[in-house]
Amino acid sequence: MGSSWSGEANDISPQAQASQPLSRHPKQESLTSLNDVNKHVIPRNNPQEAMKVLPKLPHNCESIVKYSDRPIDKSSTDQLFKQLHAGVYLNGRKKKYWVEKKGNINCFMVFANDLLITWAENASYWHLHHVQTSDHGVITVAQLRNVCWLEVHGRINTTYLTPRVTYQVSYLIKLEDTSYGWEVPVNLSLTLPNGIKQHHHEDLRKYPKDEWIRLPVGELEVSFEINPGDVQFSLYEINDATISCSTCKKYAASFPNLEYFQH
Repeated sequence: MGSSWSGEANDISPQAQASQPLSRHPKQESLTSLNDVNKHVIPRNNPQEAMKVLPKLPHNCESIVKYSDRPIDKSSTDQLFKQLHAGVYLNGRKKKYWVEKKGNINCFMVFANDLLITWAENASYWHLHHVQTSDHGVITVAQLRNVCWLEVHGRINTTYLTPRVTYQVSYLIKLEDTSYGWEVPVNLSLTLPNGIKQHHHEDLRKYPKDEWIRLPVGELEVSFEINPGDVQFSLYEINDATISCSTCKKYAASFPNLEYFQH
């Protein structure tokens, strides 16, 4: 099993902010295309209406939502942006896409069933199952049982990320009380489409157990210097015969780090 988000910009599924309702237009017609959001004209004969700012469709949104698990309601701009802000699931709940209101920024989560996990098909090593979460509904979780070779990889295409925004890529995991074998630090790496690689180690023993913790992998800004293509992120430990067990991996996530957001 592996990540299906690679290559062309047609591989996926997406959110944004509606400033004003569609009622300011003469007719409340359905949007035949998401790009219709950017085609509405403000009536200039009404000064108050002319001062209002129309919502702008998020970057590459239409290509993303093609892979939404449910049909997108395009009956009005209000309905459209309401869905995008709340988030939609993509590719059979393998990813979640939403739009951050501040900055109209695309955000993604890559769930465990869309990660490439070595030996994930072997129930002696990993247990993939569904859990109910308060923030993301029912999602797939990968629970590590017992391995001596830890490898978890994922990817996301830069064409779906908002330009000129710095993203932070993180893994979200929980170390259970019964977990052991983490004496050797794990490796975390982020590889950009142009080949530039970020890498560091994390000692998991310093983190609390029975709590969801975020392991930062690296940061990237989508700019002209980065060629379009896949960003690859990895969590691994393959150089030591350390046995690990009873660790739950919820998902890998790609978030905009708003602290570094460039206005």
